[in-house]
Amino acid sequence: MSGNNRANVKIGATVSVVLKEDQRSGQLTEGVVARILTNSANHPHGIKVRLEDGQVGRVKKIHNDSN
Repeated sequence: MSGNNRANVKIGATVSVVLKEDQRSGQLTEGVVARILTNSANHPHGIKVRLEDGQVGRVKKIHNDSN
């Protein structure tokens, strides 16, 4: 699922984000969404979120937690 649409991003969801310092390398960091920071309905670079550990990044991938 795409992280470009705010409707797809839910608090408590496991996601992969690109942190500001990793934008050049594209390295993904996995975490759980604590807060959605982007107000607009969509964003071309991904919805900005704060993870439960305090890191802030743009969502690139939303993981399916249906295990």
